[in-house]
Amino acid sequence: MSGSNKRLSPSVEDYLKAIFALTRRDDTASTNALASSLSVQPSSVTGMVKRLAEEGFLEHVPYRGVHLAPRGRREALRIIRRHRILETYLSERLGFTWDDVHEEAERLEHAASDALIEAMAEALGGPTHDPHGAPIPTAGGEIEAMDFPTLAQCRPGDEVVVRAVPDEDGHALRSMEARGLRPGALLTVGDSDESAGTVHLTVGPDRSGTATVSATLARRILVAMKEPG
Repeated sequence: MSGSNKRLSPSVEDYLKAIFALTRRDDTASTNALASSLSVQPSSVTGMVKRLAEEGFLEHVPYRGVHLAPRGRREALRIIRRHRILETYLSERLGFTWDDVHEEAERLEHAASDALIEAMAEALGGPTHDPHGAPIPTAGGEIEAMDFPTLAQCRPGDEVVVRAVPDEDGHALRSMEARGLRPGALLTVGDSDESAGTVHLTVGPDRSGTATVSATLARRILVAMKEPG
């Protein structure tokens, strides 16, 4: 996927990955959004963004922020592939729980060799999604579009299937696990409690389970409408 044999620094890889994530939701990534995502000062972001633009990884959009240039997108997808294959291998082959794999993969993604990552992918049979439902980019730099609505956008009575959940918050993942909110789970959307900032759900085809999630979390859970039949 990379056009160069030279490995980028972990900080550069983290920036490219963060910009990719931010620009999946918006066209550009602002300095403040990057600072928040990476937990760094805006002044640090300004310097790094300037450097990455000079090296051809980013393009500036006046008054709005930056987005990835083709070179930056290739590198971002390369590191995302590494991260998600590591998560999948840790989960499926080493028995890590889905709330533990993100931090482990964060530590390993910058150090593992390309040969090791591809060996893991082959041993897993070419996985297409990680344990949280996120698509794994191909070795050729392609990634499945995730143009799904969020749970927060659904209406009472909608029957939906969970497609992907956020992977960074271990506490939230443990809570979702306990309530059956994993990729593939069938949910029926209930009423929202605006004063409490929550969404009520029933879980499973027989609606035997119930769950309540915060509106904040509901905005980060991607779902697909259940197909008839």
